[in-house]
Amino acid sequence: MLGLNMFRRAAFFSVLLVTAMFSRGAEAVSAVVISAAKIEYAQLAAQQVSMQLDLRQSAPKLSVKSALKHSSSADLVQLRLNCAVPKKITTGAWQCTQGLIKSVGVHLPFSLDIDLANNKPEINAMLRITNASLTDSAGLHAAEKLSASVQLNATQIDKAWSWQTQLDWLAGEVFWQPFYLANAGYQLRATGQIADDLLSVDQGQLQLKPMGELNFNGQMRWRDYQLVNFNGSVPSLDLARAYPLLLQPVLEKTALGNVDISGNAAVEFSVSDAALKSFDLRLSQVNIADKNHKFAFDQINAHLPWSYDQPQALSFGYKSGALLNLPLGKTNLQAVVNRYALSADHIRLPVLDGALSLSNISATRTGGLWYWHLRAALEPINMTDFSRSLNLPLMQGTAAAEIPLVTYSRGILSTDGRVLLHVFNGTAEVTQLVLQQPLGMTPKLNADIALRNLDLGDLTRTFSFGAIEGKLDGDISGLQLQNWKPVQFDARLYSSAGHYPKKISQRAVENISALGGAGATAAIQRSFLRFFKQFNYQDIGLSCKLRHDICYMSGIEATPQGYVIVKASGIPSITVMGYNQTVAWSDLLARLKRVTDGNTKAVVN
Repeated sequence: MLGLNMFRRAAFFSVLLVTAMFSRGAEAVSAVVISAAKIEYAQLAAQQVSMQLDLRQSAPKLSVKSALKHSSSADLVQLRLNCAVPKKITTGAWQCTQGLIKSVGVHLPFSLDIDLANNKPEINAMLRITNASLTDSAGLHAAEKLSASVQLNATQIDKAWSWQTQLDWLAGEVFWQPFYLANAGYQLRATGQIADDLLSVDQGQLQLKPMGELNFNGQMRWRDYQLVNFNGSVPSLDLARAYPLLLQPVLEKTALGNVDISGNAAVEFSVSDAALKSFDLRLSQVNIADKNHKFAFDQINAHLPWSYDQPQALSFGYKSGALLNLPLGKTNLQAVVNRYALSADHIRLPVLDGALSLSNISATRTGGLWYWHLRAALEPINMTDFSRSLNLPLMQGTAAAEIPLVTYSRGILSTDGRVLLHVFNGTAEVTQLVLQQPLGMTPKLNADIALRNLDLGDLTRTFSFGAIEGKLDGDISGLQLQNWKPVQFDARLYSSAGHYPKKISQRAVENISALGGAGATAAIQRSFLRFFKQFNYQDIGLSCKLRHDICYMSGIEATPQGYVIVKASGIPSITVMGYNQTVAWSDLLARLKRVTDGNTKAVVN
């Protein structure tokens, strides 16, 4: 306890000084001033030291001024302190007022009371900080109108000191990157010992009203401030109160950075030689919902233990949930974690009326990043319910998938195999699927999609496009989505091979014409074709290459005037031409929206 020993040495020196003053020849002395240009002790240096003892009053006053500098800092700290000197210097009560610590960005007024027990190796001290402020040049740490009190009691037993302390935050606000605390009422209590080079905390408690409390014990080396060991526990943490103050600041750039949360958590952890050795987290009746509506989980109950030395079995369950508005059913997960690796034989996640079934799960954390792989299968889900959940036009049929291997590495999810969906009496096959940061702020997706034998009747009825009979194929290669919006692809839609009825309604002709030009609509209105409700066709085809928000469009074949979208066949028949070879992607989406909004007639720009 260097501060206490130094104070006792200073007090002993003051005894000698006062004795000398009141000895023979010292009657005329009214004040004693001691100055030093520089005093060094360990890693601390005091410069411009001035100590003045004023003897003109009944109770002597000691004034101290100095500039302090730590070896690790280039800044000087100004210290000022006035103390009332007790009659018994080494055993009396020192009352120090008008204390001030000041440096660049720091203004810390304080008072200090120290009571040295009579003829006992014991000290009692009270430090009061009033209306202090501080800030650093980087703006990462600041405090305003800070008031606090620190009480310390210490007793020497043999060569060790036994101590206890209490710190109360009384007023003010503190910003300590990334945390901001503005409500007083926090309290720290601790008891322990100092022996040789070790500071031991036998029992400590940090009260974070009204969130909860942290109980702790441990040891720290003085010479390098290294944690030898540390054990902590939070028996009950109110997540609704703790989230905005303690959790959100450190989770801000993660998927949990903007959520509503409630429920209770309990955690225990252990540190040895400055490294985490174990923790045990329990969640009870936790509800969490992303404010951006990406996910939500109700009534989470979980036991998540971890140990550096021993494998641990963990469990995680919730009553219901939603992912990107898709309803999730009751789920209970079981897994084994072995140091930085996790494994599970099988996990089933109910989704709508089906489920996502995962097997052969293996994950490991290396270099601060997760790497994992698994096999996946999507049990059939109803596409009508799927459409409603995502606010899409109602689709018929079911969707199912079998994925031999899913891999996640460095924030990137990829598949080895195909995702096969059964929709509109045809299929949609997704390959080369790569998803980056799926729950992050800007997720990215790459994929190739092959559409085969989609029923145009079901498709056009679903999207209110006007009736078309036939079948449709499509290829979308090099699809790139950022934040779930297309930024690049090569897309081609065309009639499926084979023999089947091919009919197109007048309204569908008008809507198709609205996408590529007004020629077909004008031709219908100027001729006898306006008397027919539907027409025969031979082929339908439309292509778009999206680059930098521009769609480069083409059709079945090129003509001097543009390109063919619908090629005529039989009687009555009509050929639909496209004339816009480039169109802004946002404009094309706006056209599609207009022509699919119920029975609204197409508008051509």
